[in-house]
Amino acid sequence: MIKAIKKIIFIFCGNKLSNFQGINNNQGIKMKYGHFDDQKREYVITRPDTPLPWINYLGTEHYFGIISNTAGGYSFYQDARLRRLTRYRYNNIPMDSNGRYLYIKDGDTVWNPMWKPMRVPLDKYECRHGLGYTKITGEKNGLEVSALYFVPIGARNEVWHVEVKNNSNDKKNIRMWSFVEWCLWEAYDDMTNFQRNYSTGQVEIENGTIFHITEYRERRNHYGYFACSEKVSGYDSSRDAFVGLHYGLDAPRAVIEGECRNSTAYGWLPIGVHQIDIELKPGESKKINFILGYAENPPEEKYLPDGKIRKDEFFNVREKFLSSENVEKSFEELKSYWDKLLSVYHAETANEHVNRMVNVWNQYQCMVTFNMSRSASLYESGIGRGMGYRDSNQDVLGFVHMIPERARQRILDIASTQLSDGTCYHQYQPLTKKGNADIGGGFNDDPLWLILSTSAYIRETGDTTILDEKIGYADKPDSDATLMDHLHLSLNYTLNNRGPHGLPLIGHADWNDCLNLNCFSTTPGESFQLAGHIENDRIAESVMIAGLFCRACEEMAGILNFIGKKNEADDYKKKAAEMRDVIYKHGWDGEWFLRAYDSYGEKVGSKENKEGKIFIESQGWSILGGTGLENGHALKALDSVKEYLATPNGIILQQPAYSTYYPHLGEISSYPPGYKENAGIFTHNNTWIQIAETIVGRGDRAFEYYLSICPSKKEEQIDIYRSEPYVYSQMTAGKDAPTYGEAKNSWLTGTAAWSFVSVSQYILGIRPDFDGLVIDPCIPSEWKELKVQRKFRNAVYNITIKNPSGINKGVKKITLDGKEIQGNKLPVLNDGIEHEALVVLEK
Repeated sequence: MIKAIKKIIFIFCGNKLSNFQGINNNQGIKMKYGHFDDQKREYVITRPDTPLPWINYLGTEHYFGIISNTAGGYSFYQDARLRRLTRYRYNNIPMDSNGRYLYIKDGDTVWNPMWKPMRVPLDKYECRHGLGYTKITGEKNGLEVSALYFVPIGARNEVWHVEVKNNSNDKKNIRMWSFVEWCLWEAYDDMTNFQRNYSTGQVEIENGTIFHITEYRERRNHYGYFACSEKVSGYDSSRDAFVGLHYGLDAPRAVIEGECRNSTAYGWLPIGVHQIDIELKPGESKKINFILGYAENPPEEKYLPDGKIRKDEFFNVREKFLSSENVEKSFEELKSYWDKLLSVYHAETANEHVNRMVNVWNQYQCMVTFNMSRSASLYESGIGRGMGYRDSNQDVLGFVHMIPERARQRILDIASTQLSDGTCYHQYQPLTKKGNADIGGGFNDDPLWLILSTSAYIRETGDTTILDEKIGYADKPDSDATLMDHLHLSLNYTLNNRGPHGLPLIGHADWNDCLNLNCFSTTPGESFQLAGHIENDRIAESVMIAGLFCRACEEMAGILNFIGKKNEADDYKKKAAEMRDVIYKHGWDGEWFLRAYDSYGEKVGSKENKEGKIFIESQGWSILGGTGLENGHALKALDSVKEYLATPNGIILQQPAYSTYYPHLGEISSYPPGYKENAGIFTHNNTWIQIAETIVGRGDRAFEYYLSICPSKKEEQIDIYRSEPYVYSQMTAGKDAPTYGEAKNSWLTGTAAWSFVSVSQYILGIRPDFDGLVIDPCIPSEWKELKVQRKFRNAVYNITIKNPSGINKGVKKITLDGKEIQGNKLPVLNDGIEHEALVVLEK
């Protein structure tokens, strides 16, 4: 055994990754980690040692998984905290530890086709991240092993579709091991309550299938399973038996010694391992399917008459997904599912980055953020955060066109976590749909986002019945309150909670969770989100919320006009106008909009400040709320953004950065300069400036800002950027940071939804409205033509936009099916057929 260990260690420590070479992308730039396959809608990773783990998501609705380019990650059912199926170790060495692994023993060589965890150099490696699936292929000594991971549509299990191929000239007798480690369901308890958990882990093994049944004997009615299509020559369900107490996944004892122990876990650390023996002639291949899943029984039907666990659901899944023919059919169904979703909006422009992002990757990320909110990623552990009230409302904006009925239900779920006084639970658990008070509250922007998501849904669908749905309140669930009642309550909450200047009170914070003007936290380790308030917390005000309120009033007026309540609509328009007057009087600093007033009544985001003179959020939302368009303030504010905040890598949140911690400003000043909210580049709020630039008609600048944060363009500087070049990250280090241009917190960010809104509705300019499709592009002047196909309310609009004079904005003429129409709005046709629209731009 010691000789074997020495040999294995020599193999994976004594070689380098010199065989993994970069390729040239379409711009001739060397990209050494991978490239886009636009035709297959995949990102192809060609070497495993990416600057950070580059991940993907499995699943579309109930069962989900995170998977990295080396098969790291974990799976869960509905809720990453309360129903976690497999275990993952955050903040570990090496990064991205634990996952969906295969071990291969071919003669004296032992390796992983996904490179990790053994990191034995491969002769060939490729990872293809696609839409809801990942395929990883590794080759060593003429043996090629590929694993396709995906969740079939409607299933609560994942499939590993493995193919082993002998590319050599010799017969091969190989041994393969699969590996997962079970999480004991509640993820936080799993990683903290060892005095209990080391005694509760429980499994059953039946015909080669490992069933995870921890706590099933008491309060749980669900179990996990890990099955294989092949007859196994061994198995293990005890981690100590398979890995060894003093060993790691990079050298499991059973793999090194070549034999499973056929262990049964009794407490401690349960796992799932299958041992399979395969013989392959030269050129021969074999397909093997693994299914990892979740099953649930009615509480009153947990057991069979003989006392055994009822496994009907598993047997049905096994019948379907252990067949390669059925697996491959299910995979084609998944691809067809995405064909349909992405066909709702499709653009052809002169820029490959726009085409790639708007047609595929941006919309795909919108689906992921809709499903995950901010709960489970490489940076979000799935434990502390559930579905955010503000976050999920914004996620709807980029998702609603794909599956409106799911967006409808999400809006109702979100609204049900609002309390009768107008406040909201800042987050809720996806499994229970109950508000979570453990992560703080009192964010005074929260209620207003519900108006924006509801308006987006009605603009997309025309369905006003959602307004009459009775959903009650979180503290009064039996109330007859409708969604419309919630919308009125949200706006009145802002009106009834204003400060000395008449601007909205900020509460604990606004959209910027870290601008905590009422906390004054001085206790080390205290959560800023949970810190208490000073005695008088009704002084600090937010200009950003004021702008958001104006926009929400206009959206509400649109809803009310659409249902024939003109007088109520006019009242909200009046309230918006009054708030704009307050912003002009108390929120304008001469060259830009103030950010806030602190708890002393002093300005934040003013030229009078030593640091933090100008902030991005209030510039964006004041203009999105219609402020400054008639008096030049909007143009001045945007010019100030360009002068003080814009960089080639995106727009910085504020300048100058805070050089020290200010208790009266809160968490924003706790970060080192250039990171996160302290002068980092928050890509989320960059999109608001893009939209603002289109509102004032500056398409070249809007597009410049769009490209500055566009993920696919980051391939040009990938060793600096580090994160995935196919999805948006929340934050990029700002110019004050030593690592300027480095991205963090990828995938789960409101940037996804807002970027899709920005590019699809404002730059390309195809925007759903209550009674039609608004056509109002604001494009780069060098673009001469673009095309958009938009499915909208049971009709297909093929829209061609021509720009013969090279302008940014201005619709001169629209013809629909050969007939000129008045204005710039295509009517709702609802006839199930395709229509041709020609749009001409002119000054």
